[in-house]
Amino acid sequence: MHKVIILYITVLASNKLHGQKPLAIDGIVKLVKEPENKYDTEAIACEMRYFGKIGYVANSTHTVVKGCMSAGRVYDKINDEYFAKIKFIKDTIAIAKILDSDEFIAEIEDPESDVHYLSENPSELKFNY
Repeated sequence: MHKVIILYITVLASNKLHGQKPLAIDGIVKLVKEPENKYDTEAIACEMRYFGKIGYVANSTHTVVKGCMSAGRVYDKINDEYFAKIKFIKDTIAIAKILDSDEFIAEIEDPESDVHYLSENPSELKFNY
């Protein structure tokens, strides 16, 4: 039996992009590292089907919801591209669970899953934590 590690993140949907409109319970969020980001070298962008970039994973003590991990803490635990699922929403803030290996496989096996629209080859992505 393998140990399941549960990682929650705070997704900050930007009003400059789409605001809260893309956020939906059980929505799939693509996490994309942005090492060249001029404001934060540990920035992780969030993208959703139909919208593209919606915001970022929170990385400040002022924006990370209690019980969630910051972008800096998650950065080395995920690949350059990975996925999370929204579990809770309040205004333009969402709490998302980074998919564990079983959840990721289930998404890959579902031909209707948004992972197939957000990534060219999702089956080639590796679960990293």
